[in-house]
Amino acid sequence: MAECDFDCESCGVEDCGEPEAKNFNIFRAYLNKESSVKKVIGVVSGKGGVGKSIVTSLLAVEASRRGKKTAILDADITGPSIPKAFGLTGNVVPEGEHIKPCTTEGGIDVMSLNLVLTNESDPVIWRGPMIASVVKQFWTDTIWDKEDIMFIDMPPGTGDVTLTVFQSLPLAGLVVVSTPQDLVGMIVEKAMKMANMMDIPVLGIVENMSYMRCPDCGKILRPFGESKAEALAKKYGIKLTAQMPIDPKLAETVDRGEIENITSNPLSEFAAALL
Repeated sequence: MAECDFDCESCGVEDCGEPEAKNFNIFRAYLNKESSVKKVIGVVSGKGGVGKSIVTSLLAVEASRRGKKTAILDADITGPSIPKAFGLTGNVVPEGEHIKPCTTEGGIDVMSLNLVLTNESDPVIWRGPMIASVVKQFWTDTIWDKEDIMFIDMPPGTGDVTLTVFQSLPLAGLVVVSTPQDLVGMIVEKAMKMANMMDIPVLGIVENMSYMRCPDCGKILRPFGESKAEALAKKYGIKLTAQMPIDPKLAETVDRGEIENITSNPLSEFAAALL
């Protein structure tokens, strides 16, 4: 028998006689037998309201356009917004012991709490452990059909859900979302330090609301101050960065649930490098 690498998920031996292997990661959550996901990338911030959901959606749209079978797991249980961006309505469908995700017009598989609730505006008044448990169930109980890449839209902060995802799901890396303000940058660094403490690589930084272009003269304006993305990336040795503008047309497209119809994706080059 080959030497055990303690990765039971990829091992074909049902009873290898290595008890240590079974307990190597007691937090790891495994997919059901009908599912397959090659790569998982988390989109995090540490701060709410910076645009994680838009970044997640744009990355997924670009990955799908480049021929990747793409999925989104919406882990922001108390503030799910992914279905709205893609115009998804209705509920997910049970299939035996598992659940089939909803699929967008462009073929992106999505699992979100708003696809489970009877009314999408109903609040979710749950404590942290229950929320974290639901996120794990989205991973284990959903039928993820031969996904090349999955993006996880994380909730703000470094609490229960973030810790659960970091410990339980096989993250290939993280995309960190920020805005130019010093206060946001300080809080975002907490998420980056958490990732470093848990040996999860930060693959890139997206600075949202980085600038806007004057509709009259075309001059670039920075209402929230000068960009700090490059400085933050340099501090942590991250090579991949992107700056997203304040774009009312993009916001309108998201509000209409038509994010897959955008003609110019501000994260197209970033996504290409990420993929």
